[in-house]
Amino acid sequence: MTAAEWAVRCDLAACYRLVAMYGWDDLIANHMTAKVPGEPDAFLINPFGLLFEEVTASNLVKIGPEGNPLEPTGHEVNRTGFIIHSAIHQARDDAHCVIHLHSRAGVAVSMTETGLLPLNQTAMAIHRDIAYHEYEGVALSLEERERIATDLGDKHLMLLRNHGILALGRTVGEAFVRTYQLEWACQVQVDALATAQPLHHADPAVVDSVVAATENDGWARYAELAWAALRRKVQREQPDHAT
Repeated sequence: MTAAEWAVRCDLAACYRLVAMYGWDDLIANHMTAKVPGEPDAFLINPFGLLFEEVTASNLVKIGPEGNPLEPTGHEVNRTGFIIHSAIHQARDDAHCVIHLHSRAGVAVSMTETGLLPLNQTAMAIHRDIAYHEYEGVALSLEERERIATDLGDKHLMLLRNHGILALGRTVGEAFVRTYQLEWACQVQVDALATAQPLHHADPAVVDSVVAATENDGWARYAELAWAALRRKVQREQPDHAT
């Protein structure tokens, strides 16, 4: 194993632990995948049957583009769960990491006709970077991959209608920070709607200014710093992730 692959394994294992820490996991369902450096057709995925808090750098499974293990493993792989991920990995060169979750707030907003509304600063910053994909049932069809990729286009976030959320990034850190921002914005929207009070909409020009302010290289630096801080958190609280 190369040092580059081990580094990605440690990052992806930390990502699984963080999702569990934030309470976004769904028993043994959902997946987060990352490309293996230097191996264009190889990806890392969680062992099917383990809780996210049990994922480590060494028990991640290396799979091919159809979800089959490329090396001997004592773990199962949920091949059907890789259909959504393979669609993004194949369609986007910048999708080095793909995160798909059934988070409570994300699923709730995916069920609303309006989707995510630009009602707070975080939602304003990301709402134009969100794609939508209609629910087609359990993701078992290879043909759905093309429709997912088409619906995603050049966006970095997706609300899978009546299903969940998806984020991608050039690194595990970028994908996680985008996931955090989307889930946070969805949770705030759910909380606001629960008050049953009239919602205040910002001036469209102000919304445009927030989008413009975040569509620059500054976001990448923010994500880099945030991910470094999150990695320190995981190292302090769950150092076994890197075993």
